[in-house]
Amino acid sequence: MGNQIETLTKLKISYSSDLYKIVDCLNRTLKGEDLMFGLALDEDNDEQAIFTIYRT
Repeated sequence: MGNQIETLTKLKISYSSDLYKIVDCLNRTLKGEDLMFGLALDEDNDEQAIFTIYRT
């Protein structure tokens, strides 16, 4: 049986070039808590980012 990834929440925020550093830090720090964090540019507005929290 494979691992299932559950989306806990999504948040649309203003994009900043340093946001990836926060996401990387969260992923490294909370990997043991079965949490994963994602960041993607909004397809409709490149000044917005979508921050997502997953449970792995």
